Amino acid sequence: MKFVDEAEIRVEAGDGGSGAVSFRREKYIPKGGPDGGDGGDGGDVFLVSKENVNTLVDFRYHSVHRAERGQNGMGRNCSGKRGDDCYVAVPPGTMVYDAQTGEKIGDLIQPDDTLLVAKGGFHGLGNTRFKSSINRTPQKATSGTPGEHRLLRLELMLIADVGLLGLPNAGKSSLIRKVSSAKPKVADYPFTTLHPNLGVVRIDDQRSFVLADIPGIIEGAAEGAGLGVQFLRHLSRTSLLLHILDIAPYETGELPVASAKKIIHEVEKWSDELVNKPRWLVLNKIDRVPEEEMIGQCKAIVDELDWQGPVFNISAINGQGTKELMFAVMNFLEQQKDGSLQR
Repeated sequence: MKFVDEAEIRVEAGDGGSGAVSFRREKYIPKGGPDGGDGGDGGDVFLVSKENVNTLVDFRYHSVHRAERGQNGMGRNCSGKRGDDCYVAVPPGTMVYDAQTGEKIGDLIQPDDTLLVAKGGFHGLGNTRFKSSINRTPQKATSGTPGEHRLLRLELMLIADVGLLGLPNAGKSSLIRKVSSAKPKVADYPFTTLHPNLGVVRIDDQRSFVLADIPGIIEGAAEGAGLGVQFLRHLSRTSLLLHILDIAPYETGELPVASAKKIIHEVEKWSDELVNKPRWLVLNKIDRVPEEEMIGQCKAIVDELDWQGPVFNISAINGQGTKELMFAVMNFLEQQKDGSLQR
């Protein structure tokens, strides 16, 4: 299925039903009073986050969602039926904006979160409501008010604990394939990842976390170059970023330190919040470098970057070092959840 992380939809709440003008006409009661009932309220429109919904792709084909109109009032003081509400299923992590004003309406993070986005119209009043000592036969009733109509912009921000950051072909997809059951495309050319992928990393029966892989970031991404900038928002909910760096990039010949600085620069331009997240350096493809040279080469990269955070040496292809990395990530997340981690 194509991954879609933005969509516009129109929501239309139901109008309120009109009140009725009616009088009692019963045998032996020649002067029956008014008995017109009220109308029913219009139905509301809600967005509900559902675990079995993964993208916003369906809204490309079904963009208008309407609640039911309230039923009109009837005689014998019978009120009209309230219009049925409309519930629209969206993926967890959906942010909702008014498309015309840009105002943020709400954020659906957890499964089954519910957000009212369009309020139904108020019911009209029947003529019974207008009876008084000086007006015994009111001919007046009111119409229901219109329901709200809104144009909404939906943005999906994936719910993941850890995000992978790096240039195209740094090995992010290979890593997520190795440590989880996710199977993103892997090939020996750039931009094999065209949309975000989520993988669940299971440490044991009781412990697991969600890992997010986005398309590779390239120079100029903050100005719209490449694919990854479209999906950087998916990393904003993560607790930790793993900066994947290819230490032997023979495809481009670019030095690893220059590659790392490009990524850092683009993230800084995109979001202060994102650049301030905890970030670990993961030096990948150590299997391509002779063992006697690998340690010195990795140390030189760390020193030149003046990297102060944790550093891990791995090979995503053969799994070397990945188990230790995943255990360290799990411990970090558990400590952060317990509030014992000092940043």
